[in-house]
Amino acid sequence: MLHIDEKLCIGCGICEEQCPFGAIDIVDGLAVVGDTCNLCGACVEACDVEALSIDDSGGRKARDDLESWSGIWVFCETVRGELAPVATELLGIGRTLADDRKAQLSAVLLGYQTGESAEKLIGHGADKVYRVDDPALELFTDDIYEKIVSDLILAHKPEVVLAGATAIGRSFIPGVATTVDAGLTADCTRLEIRQEDGILLQTRPAFGGNIMATIICPDTRPQMATVRPKVMKALDFDARRRGEIIDITPAPEQLISRIEVLESISEQQSKVNIQESDILVSGGRGLENEKGFELLIKLAESLGAKVSASRAVVDAGWIPYPHQVGQTGKTVAPKLYIACGISGAIQHVAGMQSSETIVAINRDAEAPIFNVADFGVVGDLYEVIPKLIDKIEEKRGQ
Repeated sequence: MLHIDEKLCIGCGICEEQCPFGAIDIVDGLAVVGDTCNLCGACVEACDVEALSIDDSGGRKARDDLESWSGIWVFCETVRGELAPVATELLGIGRTLADDRKAQLSAVLLGYQTGESAEKLIGHGADKVYRVDDPALELFTDDIYEKIVSDLILAHKPEVVLAGATAIGRSFIPGVATTVDAGLTADCTRLEIRQEDGILLQTRPAFGGNIMATIICPDTRPQMATVRPKVMKALDFDARRRGEIIDITPAPEQLISRIEVLESISEQQSKVNIQESDILVSGGRGLENEKGFELLIKLAESLGAKVSASRAVVDAGWIPYPHQVGQTGKTVAPKLYIACGISGAIQHVAGMQSSETIVAINRDAEAPIFNVADFGVVGDLYEVIPKLIDKIEEKRGQ
């Protein structure tokens, strides 16, 4: 909590001015802290008379047993008994992190009638699978999943735990972090090990996507992060890989839930599923108007591709939301991504930077999109794209 020493406070008001959350008021010549304080420390740094201090004795404490925590864990989500694609994607980056740390990569598999999912996880890079297969896990409930995963973490002490930033992951993983007293970084777009000390570097968009922040948790374990689907690359399945499958029977008290699931309804997926396309032709504000998408549709048809878009044109009503790529839209990783008239704001790049090949067409040679593009064309897209379509049709006719 934020502590104010009334003997030192002179009521100067500097802390009130510096507080970005409006949590401090000067009342009767003394600083008073409100409920919106989030302990950012800006006021403490600004106070010349050192009347303010943060008492974190009741908060998260640094662990004195960091070296006893080892291994990389991935929570592997299932949907109706089938592995969610994000599970194998996370095993891909998990394998890289585990190799850097010279540690084991373990998968945590919860569900009912999971079939050969454990074997698939080993084939996709896991050294060990902790499998909890029980009828009580057929339908997802936050508290049951939270208790089982938290108990496993506390028993085996992995140094890194990863999960998908999906509806399920976002629902219960924060509860796990609270239970095990760990930090949690959400919606990471990059994960790597800092070589000098083995700390996990967790990079994510911050301040509305205007900057990329790298976050570390040097004093607590495990280091926890969620990653959006399609951000990481899954390893190819290797049927020759061997690993250990550990079946765990949950304790009766772990299966007690305060939630009653009345019904689970599987919503039909949108006909527009840009995440499954190998080629995307994406349009941005540089199209100038919604008729520009007619040209992109022609290009997409010639390539057997689907059309996607940046947030700006979706907000303008030029194309529906299911086509949106970016931090507030879909994360995609096609084999080919053609960005037409897209400036390359961080919010958009966060959703498509994992594409295998990126081609950018923009009249502005200084557009940030060229910083992530493999190939760039500086020019008017209304001149470039028709010529591109003609070349594609010409090749097809040969």
